[in-house]
Amino acid sequence: MGISSALAISRPPFLPSISCPLASPLRFKRTLLVSLRCWCGPSPKLNSDSETSDKSFSLGMSKSSWCAALGAVGFLETAYLTYLKLSNSEAFCAIGGGGCNDVLNSEYSYVFGVPLPLVGMVSYGLVTLLSVQQSGKNLIPGIGEIDVRFLLLGITTSMATASAYFLYLLGTKLPGTSCSYCLISVFISFSLLFITLKDYALEELQKFVGLQLAIAAIVVATLSNSYTITSPKLPGSSDMILEPYETEITEQSTTWTIALAKHLHSIGAKMYGAFWCSHCVEQKQMFGREAAKILDYIECFPEGVGKGRKMAQECTLTGLEGFPTWIIKGKVLSGQQNLQALADASEFVSQDSSYQLASKQNQS
Repeated sequence: MGISSALAISRPPFLPSISCPLASPLRFKRTLLVSLRCWCGPSPKLNSDSETSDKSFSLGMSKSSWCAALGAVGFLETAYLTYLKLSNSEAFCAIGGGGCNDVLNSEYSYVFGVPLPLVGMVSYGLVTLLSVQQSGKNLIPGIGEIDVRFLLLGITTSMATASAYFLYLLGTKLPGTSCSYCLISVFISFSLLFITLKDYALEELQKFVGLQLAIAAIVVATLSNSYTITSPKLPGSSDMILEPYETEITEQSTTWTIALAKHLHSIGAKMYGAFWCSHCVEQKQMFGREAAKILDYIECFPEGVGKGRKMAQECTLTGLEGFPTWIIKGKVLSGQQNLQALADASEFVSQDSSYQLASKQNQS
């Protein structure tokens, strides 16, 4: 049997349809593999490589995994702060001393009456849920990949804008106050925005710049409006009137708090507040019953709150942004202050060191 006859017998019937012909009988197996590649089209390895480059972001984790992880950390942090806010508990703050509690108890810890940590917890929860959805887990039926990307862009833009606004408040309205939880939240919010933006090409981002600026403007306007001093809304009819009342101060004053109150009175320091303000009552409780009577306290709603009742003119002219507000030697201290902060602002010096010693022991 000749060579040509042997090749004719051994040649598989499907080879004539392959576009890559056999070169010689000795290269049959190798040519068959090459022919199959030509027949099947592009190698699947190319698609696999492209998917890997799309999913990998840093340290072997995808963008959605990073967003989900950061969102979970932010959720846990704000959940802890929400618990502290609702239970009126003290925050553990290893860095910054009592600054965390000062911020948590300030008038800026609410947005339209809703605790700010609760708003943050909901926002971080949404980011985590959407990021898990983006990773391939169908947790929210009916939401596609494009919808998830668009929602993440809007939410992270809002969160970063709000974080920048609160960072501004921390530096201008609460100067000298440090809050590690605030800084952590700012870092997480901007990291989430950065990772989300990395998911878009430059051409895509140019289409959404106007939308992002509009979202940022709405967030700033909403937060600014929420911190504008207005009369508290009463439940029920708008014709209702809340008559002024006094809350009894039950704590007993110490020698140190009485001396501090006398010093604040002597230098003309004033405390502006409202009878319905719980933080104002807590501020007086810190001084105690005897010392609170010595303070120059200005009631901003002496006629009550409701229809036809207005804020006192002195409070209006002062331009208060919340209650309580201290004005000491031209300095404006917004929100409930710890006694040592008031002593430092008023340059109070006392021979009685019992309060400072007790404060150091509590911090340690």
